[in-house]
Amino acid sequence: MDVDAADVVQSVSTGRVPEAPQVDRILEAAHTRALRHREGRVADYIPVLAAADPEAFGVCVVGVDGVRHDIGDTRMRFSIQSISKAFVYALVVEQLGHERVLEVVGVNNTGLAFNSVIAIELNDGHPMNPMVNAGAIATTALMPGEDADAQWEAVRDGLSRFAGRPLELDDEVYRSESETNLRNRAIARLLQSYGRIDRDPEGVVDVYTRQCALSVDAGDLAVMAATLADGGVNPVTGQRVVSADVCRDTLAVLAANGLYEGSGEWLFEIGLPGKSGVAGGLVTIAPGKVGVGTYAPRLDDAGNSVRGQIATAYLSRALGLNIFASAPFASAPQRESSS
Repeated sequence: MDVDAADVVQSVSTGRVPEAPQVDRILEAAHTRALRHREGRVADYIPVLAAADPEAFGVCVVGVDGVRHDIGDTRMRFSIQSISKAFVYALVVEQLGHERVLEVVGVNNTGLAFNSVIAIELNDGHPMNPMVNAGAIATTALMPGEDADAQWEAVRDGLSRFAGRPLELDDEVYRSESETNLRNRAIARLLQSYGRIDRDPEGVVDVYTRQCALSVDAGDLAVMAATLADGGVNPVTGQRVVSADVCRDTLAVLAANGLYEGSGEWLFEIGLPGKSGVAGGLVTIAPGKVGVGTYAPRLDDAGNSVRGQIATAYLSRALGLNIFASAPFASAPQRESSS
């Protein structure tokens, strides 16, 4: 991962986010730095996604105080895709509890591609974590509801509460994905054969496909991220969406698995829980501080937004967001070197 932020003044995660004018300056610098990058390619395995403007780019930061900072194409709509996995997972854990979802879905990284079938077989039918397709499908299957339609309404309502506004289905994306999601249908059948889902697999995949086709913008992602950063309370609406314990579980899973096989490098370089989507969205959470949402359709080989990663890396360093960064306690006595 070329985060391209080596010359940024290194801030630590202790303390508070700077005042608004400084955040705006840093946001502009992050956008400018990332804008010059044209590596990667727009996703085309879902036909409608190939029509995205490769130059579109927006970054939004929303604080736990509800203050919003924007630059670029933050109002441009796109489908949420795999980013939905994180928020559906949170909704399901809220309903069923930590232990039940851990038992069925798991939390460990597969080290393989997000749509891997081999990963299921290698782990005796266990989907391993909710951020790959197998785990996400198993998670969606757990959503309470009498039938697929009831589950879908619960998903849409829950994600809308995270975003602070009603989210709508992008019918064109939904149709395009429904015509090409044979692999996800196969994954659902395989999970059914292992007893990991007990609903009609076709209905489960349909709900999952619809959740991925919800239309959002970078601002929505930032608000959704800020809700997780604020212990489950949407900082714009003031509504509690999930509990603080559920946020903790969700952020832990995101830290380990949110960027697929690139999750380790992402955490090493950027130090924040995050989740990408193949339409070009990227969401990042700095617990207790801010949520970051970006949109830039060019993706790297792992399916993660190139510009989104570069801008987020800059923000992490310049705003002091990295959860692993700290400084010696100022009033502590001078300690002798152990060497």
